[in-house]
Amino acid sequence: MGAKTALLAYADGDVASALREADEPAAEGTAALIAQVFPGWGMELTEGEVLGESTYPPEGLTYAASFPGVDLVCDRRLMFDRPSELPPHLLKAAAGRRVILHAMHSVSDWLAFAVWEDGRLRRSLSLSPDGGIVENIGDPFPFEMPYWAGDRPVEPDPEWDEEPYALPFHPLELGNDALRALFGFLLEGRPLPEDVDPDEVPLLGFELTDPDMSRRAQERAALEEAARRMQRRSLHRGPDGSWSEAVGA
Repeated sequence: MGAKTALLAYADGDVASALREADEPAAEGTAALIAQVFPGWGMELTEGEVLGESTYPPEGLTYAASFPGVDLVCDRRLMFDRPSELPPHLLKAAAGRRVILHAMHSVSDWLAFAVWEDGRLRRSLSLSPDGGIVENIGDPFPFEMPYWAGDRPVEPDPEWDEEPYALPFHPLELGNDALRALFGFLLEGRPLPEDVDPDEVPLLGFELTDPDMSRRAQERAALEEAARRMQRRSLHRGPDGSWSEAVGA
């Protein structure tokens, strides 16, 4: 299992139904979406990607799409250990729609997902074998039940496992089922006929510039220029033998 996600959705209804009907994303609507999720950031359109390849974008890239019925944003900055602490402006951007957050990382076996309905947190779960259960708020969804009931234990590997797995199930297995239940697609495993094909869902690509980083870069450039000017300052001896400060070109 090697799936990774950093995915946020705003949905009017069923996400899977909206994705099945998805065509080319609306550029203007997608740019407006990015402006809401990352207010004040600089934005430059770059090469896009399909959903199946963009759920965990490279550092510095954001993939997003505004479709009828659902808005999607994929960005590593949307991975929160405690999903319930989602920044308020991200919930405000929902404007009454359902909010779904899904984040997982295969290196640490970490999973987090959360759902808000009508602005209220319905469910939030965050767990990993090293950190344990960090957050477990609300009633589990039906797709979670077999995991909590002990029906999906992690089978030990005699060649690698000296101790039992630290959790009663593997977070990435639950994470994959959460993707199917909440978004309608899988990243790993055999898809069902009714599953969305994530390689048929196009997203737009963006390079974002943090306004604070831009300001700090300008300040750093000003300091470096001042240092260069200081280095060019020297003493000059005049005809009368006196010394004066001169500034080099």
